[in-house]
Amino acid sequence: MTATTSRRSDEPRTPQGKAGKWADDRLYLAGPMRKQLNKVFPDHWSFMMGEIALYSFIILLLTGTYLTFFFDPSQAEVVYHGRYVPMDGITMSRAYASTLDISFDVRGGLVVRQIHHWSALMFLAAMLVHMFRTFFTGAFRKPRELNWLIGLGLITLGLVEGFAGYSMPDDLLSGTGLRIADAIMLSIPVIGTWVSFLVFGGPFPGHVIIDRLYIAHVLLVPAILAALIGAHLALVVRQKHTQFPSHGHTEDTVTGERVFPLYAAKAGGFFFIVFGVCAALGGLTQINPVWLFGPYMPSQVSSGSQPDWYIMFLDGSTRLFPSWEIRLFHHDIPPLFWPTVVLPGIMFTLAGAYPFIEAKLTKDRAKHHLLQRPRDVPVRTSLGCMAIAFYVVLFLSGGNDLIAKAFDISLNAMTWAGRIGLLVVPPLAYLVAYRVCLGLQRHDREVLEHGVETGIIKVLPTGEFIEVHQPIGPVDEHGHGQLSYAGTPVPKRMNQLGGGTPLKHLRGFFYPVKEKPEIQAAIDEHEANVGERESIEAQESDRRQLTD
Repeated sequence: MTATTSRRSDEPRTPQGKAGKWADDRLYLAGPMRKQLNKVFPDHWSFMMGEIALYSFIILLLTGTYLTFFFDPSQAEVVYHGRYVPMDGITMSRAYASTLDISFDVRGGLVVRQIHHWSALMFLAAMLVHMFRTFFTGAFRKPRELNWLIGLGLITLGLVEGFAGYSMPDDLLSGTGLRIADAIMLSIPVIGTWVSFLVFGGPFPGHVIIDRLYIAHVLLVPAILAALIGAHLALVVRQKHTQFPSHGHTEDTVTGERVFPLYAAKAGGFFFIVFGVCAALGGLTQINPVWLFGPYMPSQVSSGSQPDWYIMFLDGSTRLFPSWEIRLFHHDIPPLFWPTVVLPGIMFTLAGAYPFIEAKLTKDRAKHHLLQRPRDVPVRTSLGCMAIAFYVVLFLSGGNDLIAKAFDISLNAMTWAGRIGLLVVPPLAYLVAYRVCLGLQRHDREVLEHGVETGIIKVLPTGEFIEVHQPIGPVDEHGHGQLSYAGTPVPKRMNQLGGGTPLKHLRGFFYPVKEKPEIQAAIDEHEANVGERESIEAQESDRRQLTD
């Protein structure tokens, strides 16, 4: 008797299925992959800032790879004879000549170069806004302090990466930025000269700085950025995503959409939207026209030089700091050292240490997976607004010469306005933000107590005009709401009632407007008195008719 083997019903029959089964039998991918694809992520518009940063980084890798095929990172001198006629016959470095070739001779080179530049600006802007969202909602609290530090490291490396890429074309504007960077290195006490010689390979500008910037820009820093982004995403998946308080949202559960297929489809569509915006900017909006600046000459400085926006705060701090030369321990410390080395060090150190400082001051050691509304933490929100105001003053001061020229203002007056503003504006921002937070809290509690304004006006028997309010929950004998504030958005308009709000026992559009008990009692009493008088008058009228 021969034994026969039956074919299993779950055996794959297509070539793709067989290949997948073969790989899974050896690599065991199906289980972990299924678990990750079933991961639930909350969906909120503020979470998109992190996605924009990720997609911008992918665009940077794609466009940067294309540009590396044509860029020559060499400071060897050549005579230009390319398509850009105004530069014909001018001696320049190979780096600058290849940049001109990319812009005018390489098919699609200019638009790719501009997409690359715009994506870099968007990458840093999205990371900064994402950091603000994390700060103001308390997403940095335990157990996510490490992710906060990783995010801060990403922003720091993004600044370095952007400056390196901005300096590689070797035009007059980028060369001016390198000269300033060299001056900052030289301002460091004791080791400044050695640091400058180490970076530039000799006296400024040297002959190797473009090659070194190229290696750092296309290899070292992107590799570290990719590793940190991977670690950042891995921690998000491992620790589960934060979410805003709402009905059914707890510290132990996550409400949202599974990664596959809905969230993946939405994320893919959002990637193409970001790519389309960057492509539109690169194709329609000019940025960094290096052919207008000319090649870098150490004896020249371009007029009205402005760095990219993410370095503007350093330029502003340099312009505002007084020219105080301090001598400590037999060493002269140049004025440039304080606003360009000490100040950024303090700013980034405070930002990195803030989660631990707040946890120590508030004695909060619990794990948090629910976010906070900024109004509910007025001190933290006010500190964040204070820091943003400080940054904005430095940012505007980085272009105080152009502002003075545009509005015909004294440059000296602009400098002093920046110095005074740096001391006055941040405390004012703190006070304003604090009062706004308290006002928003009181408004939420007022709506919970008195209800939503309906726009319906009633006239009381006493002649008083009042507006009827719609309670959003059960009320006591005095007509006051009994719901307590739970950290969730409170409906402020009638069309917000019943629209998926987390508040329980909510009456909405399909329910009649309920007046307050005391008001309704007064109206009922008035109507009863009116009805009683009408009844008495009718009886008197009947008696008169009978008498007649």
